[in-house]
Amino acid sequence: MALKSRSVVIPQRNAIELREVLVTEPKSNDVLIHTAYTSISAGTERMLLDGRMPHPALSFPVVPGYETVGQVVQVGKKVSPDLLGQWVYVGGARCFKGVNAAWGGQSEYITTEAERVVALNGMPPDKGVLLALSATALHGLHVAQLRSSDRVLVLGQGIVGQLAARLARLMGAAHVAVLDRVGIRLAVSQADLIIDVSKESLEEAMGGERIDLVIEATGSMAALTSALPLLANHGRVLLLGYYEHIDIPYAPMFMREAQILVAREWDFGPDGDLPRTRDMLTNGELNVDGLLTHRVPLERIQAAYRLALEDPSCLKVVVEWPNGDVDKVSQR
Repeated sequence: MALKSRSVVIPQRNAIELREVLVTEPKSNDVLIHTAYTSISAGTERMLLDGRMPHPALSFPVVPGYETVGQVVQVGKKVSPDLLGQWVYVGGARCFKGVNAAWGGQSEYITTEAERVVALNGMPPDKGVLLALSATALHGLHVAQLRSSDRVLVLGQGIVGQLAARLARLMGAAHVAVLDRVGIRLAVSQADLIIDVSKESLEEAMGGERIDLVIEATGSMAALTSALPLLANHGRVLLLGYYEHIDIPYAPMFMREAQILVAREWDFGPDGDLPRTRDMLTNGELNVDGLLTHRVPLERIQAAYRLALEDPSCLKVVVEWPNGDVDKVSQR
C-alpha cells in the first residue's frame, strides 16, 4: 500500500508546486524517512526548471532535490531497529508513483535503501543539508589529487566554491585564492587571498603567481577562460559546476600541458565522502560559519526557489518541513 506524501513537484518548465504524491512502502531492506529539512541546489535545480538538464532523469513531472535530512520512522524487517528515530541524510530516492524523481529528495516522506542513508551522529540536523555539496567538493579535491605544494584558485564563492576553498585549506594546500564579484559572498570567504573581480583584475590580484589547480565552481565557461592564462606548467582544472557543454580555448591548455578533471558527485559507502564530511562538520574541523544564509517554511517553497536561484546573497537556503512529533513505527 502506498503512502500519501506532500512533495515539491516541477510539473513543467519554470513551474513549482506542492502536490500530494504516492510513496512506495519500505521493503525488507528499506527505511521510511520523515523529512525535516531540505535545500535547493541552485545549479542543478536551475537547469532542471529550465528544461536543460542533460540527464535521463529529466522527464516531467519530477520531484527535485538531493539534500534531505529527516528522521527514520519505519524500517524493513532486515534493517536494524537501532535506526528508528535517528536523524539521517539521504540524497534523494526513486520511490514515487505517477511522478519521476530528479533526484526525489523534496518530499515529506522518502523510502530508500537503508545503506543509502547517512546517520548524522549528533550533527545539528539543519547542517545536514550541507553534506551533499561538502562531499562533492571533497571528492573533487581527491580527483584533483591535491598536493601540499599546490597554489589553488577557486572561481566563484557560491556554496560549492566556499566549501572547496575551505576544504583545500584544511587539506594543506600551499595557498588558496578565491574570486567572485559579489561582495556579500566574499565577506564570508575563508582563503589566503580574496579577490573581488568587480574591483580589480585577476591578473593584478595574483601578481604574476602561477596556479597549479583551478577549481571552477561558477558554471561559467567565460569565468574559466579568463583564468586559464594563469595556469602553471602541468596545471590542472577541476570542474565542480554542472554544464550543458564545455567550451574553452585550447591554446592555453596546450601551452601548459594542462589537465581537465571532472568529479562526479561523491564516493559512496561507510568510508565514503558523505560520512567523512559528516565527521568533519560534527567535530568542527570543517568550519561552515556563514553558509546557511536563509530559512524558509515549506509553504513558501516558491519564495525559497527565488532566493536560491536569483538572490546572490543566498548561499544556502534551509527549507523547513512540518515535522512535528515523529511517531516511531515498529520494525516490520
